[in-house]
Amino acid sequence: MSSTTPDMPDLAPRFARAKFRSWHRGTREADYMIGGFYDAYHADWSERELAWFEALLDEDDVEIMAWALKSEPTPDALAGELMAKMQLLDYVTIGAHHKA
Repeated sequence: MSSTTPDMPDLAPRFARAKFRSWHRGTREADYMIGGFYDAYHADWSERELAWFEALLDEDDVEIMAWALKSEPTPDALAGELMAKMQLLDYVTIGAHHKA
């Protein structure tokens, strides 16, 4: 039974889709970076943060990785608290925990 109300949609399908998309980017590096970010932070996200992440997932991996590594400036639409968290994530630690 769903605990949603008309003003509080069930976000579970969107979270599941975002998780899949974050871990199936096409390269191991992007999977670790984007999927690792999802795993580290999604539990605290509201619909607003989830919408931000969905918008991020629509971008090219090379761009996302450049913004996360601060080698390119982040577009205003994606800049902010969540991108700042992505830029602080320890990607070496993430990679060490996921074995292919």
